Amino acid sequence: MQVLVAGGAGFIGSHLCQSLLKDGFRVICLDNFLTGKKANVAPLLSQPKFLLINADISKPLPEVLSEEKIDYIFHLASPASPNASSPLSYMNLPLETMDANSIGTRRLLRLARKQKAKFLFASTSEVYGDPKEHPQPESYWGYVNPIGVRSCYDESKRFGEALTFVYIRRFKLNARIVRIFNTYGPRMDIKDGRAVANFIVQALTHEPLTIYGKGKQTRSFCFVDDLVIGLKKAMLTDTTKGQVINLGNPEEFSVLDLAKKIKRATGSDSPIKIEAMELPEDDPEKRRPDISRAKKLLNWQPKIRFSRGLKKTITYFQDKLAHEQK
Repeated sequence: MQVLVAGGAGFIGSHLCQSLLKDGFRVICLDNFLTGKKANVAPLLSQPKFLLINADISKPLPEVLSEEKIDYIFHLASPASPNASSPLSYMNLPLETMDANSIGTRRLLRLARKQKAKFLFASTSEVYGDPKEHPQPESYWGYVNPIGVRSCYDESKRFGEALTFVYIRRFKLNARIVRIFNTYGPRMDIKDGRAVANFIVQALTHEPLTIYGKGKQTRSFCFVDDLVIGLKKAMLTDTTKGQVINLGNPEEFSVLDLAKKIKRATGSDSPIKIEAMELPEDDPEKRRPDISRAKKLLNWQPKIRFSRGLKKTITYFQDKLAHEQK
């Protein structure tokens, strides 16, 4: 059986490719390396069942994808960082982000229809915006600013969901949508700009752990290994056709608590600095998934405790920083 992973050289995509290879699948990794990195999949290049293709899904897809039999298509191709200070942020790549989730989604859906392949669209908890319902179930429609600074990501993901359901209804495509909540782990980019990456880098370099607002905004963090298991179950479980499924860790804590946990885990002497300024525009105050559907349909829930996952992530960041300093 052969699997196409679009965005397969990204943080989550590379872990998915690695896991699928271990399961015995043939894996085609498609990435344009806009935010993904070849280094993430470099250890896989020597494996005979792995093929890496440098291509942009918003452009005509390579002919080899029509020539090869593809059984499953995971669509994870999109910038995902909301931090405007990061060059990898969707705010700094707005057109590329919108193209990936609209034109790119259409191209992959067409390929799935032609190949009679199962399809998974990796959406995001950002479709819930700054939610007025907490925790967020899949039935909640969201509270999203359609013209805000984050809308290039939020609304293009919502469009990608709508497009996926057009193919489900009109063409009976075997497709499903997964809404991914905050995920962390090895291979996060150290310049990612999100809270876990920022705090770890600041702690390891003895810089102040900078918190905006009062640090009371909450998040929940899922370790990447748990998420990958959820993605595979969502694709491979027979009852998920036409379903929308939240994947994330329902354990919720404040950004201030996160900074304290990371400071303690790194043994850093960095102070925690609360900036007396407003939160970034449209930044959600609360974010926690209702994973009842994932438990019921997939028999899935996160198993890796935050302290354990954080330790692995810190070790990765220590190695990356040490390598950069050489």
